[in-house]
Amino acid sequence: MTSAISKSEANVEEYIRDLNQRYHNLTPEQRVQQLYRDFSMNEVMLTSSFAANSAFLLHLFSVINPKQKVYFIDTGFHFSETLEYKKKLTNLYHLNVEDAHPEDWKHEFTVSDKTWKTDPDFCCSINKVEPLQELKNKHNVWVSGLMRWQTEHRASLDVFEFRGGIIKFYPLIDVTQEQRDNYIAEHQLPFHPMVAMGYSSIGCTHCTHKGDDRSGRWVDTPKTECGLHL
Repeated sequence: MTSAISKSEANVEEYIRDLNQRYHNLTPEQRVQQLYRDFSMNEVMLTSSFAANSAFLLHLFSVINPKQKVYFIDTGFHFSETLEYKKKLTNLYHLNVEDAHPEDWKHEFTVSDKTWKTDPDFCCSINKVEPLQELKNKHNVWVSGLMRWQTEHRASLDVFEFRGGIIKFYPLIDVTQEQRDNYIAEHQLPFHPMVAMGYSSIGCTHCTHKGDDRSGRWVDTPKTECGLHL
């Protein structure tokens, strides 16, 4: 697998195409199971925002590979409800969670500057994108719970893609809202407490409002993604 990444761009594209063909008709459960046949656990980087849709993916991994480390990017701007939800899911599913933080001085700059008001992309870069970069350098596969119905960008994604020097794996990418809701009901997964308050997508306090799907994120701006998945 590592050699496939180090070869030419054409070889990487062929490798990703092969992965997509093999995983395309699998269920999310089967995809996660197959992941550990194709990659070692040490190669895998699983991230979670512990937000509205996080319980689905975390439950899958807790059943299939409970030892898998889960990285949480602590931006310093999370809702208290998110941090409590993180604690609840960690205890409920016995998750192996490790926090990643932005550099203190950079984060303090965004606090004093209120960067989210003037340049939300730069704020996300400091508090989300940069903390993840060091982790990406230590892994070969990045697992994320993106689903196509969430944004226009995500609608174009396949199960695997190669982006930013790492293989990205989206086992839930073709899960519909109805399928998500059915899985949550079947397994009695706990919702993020802010969902009941009208929040469908939950990020940092300054850039999250009530709304359907991701309409409450970065309101009155063209921004739809924090930059992690672009």
